[in-house]
Amino acid sequence: MKRLVIGIMPQEKIRARMLAIARGEYKPGLGEPKVWFTSMKSLAEVLSDDNRALLKVISELHPDSISALAAATGRKTGNLSRTLKTMSRYGLVEMRREKRRVRPIARATEFRILAA
Repeated sequence: MKRLVIGIMPQEKIRARMLAIARGEYKPGLGEPKVWFTSMKSLAEVLSDDNRALLKVISELHPDSISALAAATGRKTGNLSRTLKTMSRYGLVEMRREKRRVRPIARATEFRILAA
């Protein structure tokens, strides 16, 4: 499974960095973070012990739907769906629509965290 590099930096600096990239003034290096959080607290909420365990279950079982994942983990579908949506916004999970189902795919199970 792929290791994801995560960065922690204040919102203003993230915005300035993104604008510099868009203007062509800055080109990110290979080992630089692709996912950014504004605080260690927000990172801890998204990458809690439960959510990291969830990513591991997704990567091992390859469930074909959110309801199949809910059955495998014992979590309620609505709660699980909200958690996956949050993780999807940060690029930790891909939610792939297949026919009438949404299949969760773990993008990473290992993380490298860089705090600026």
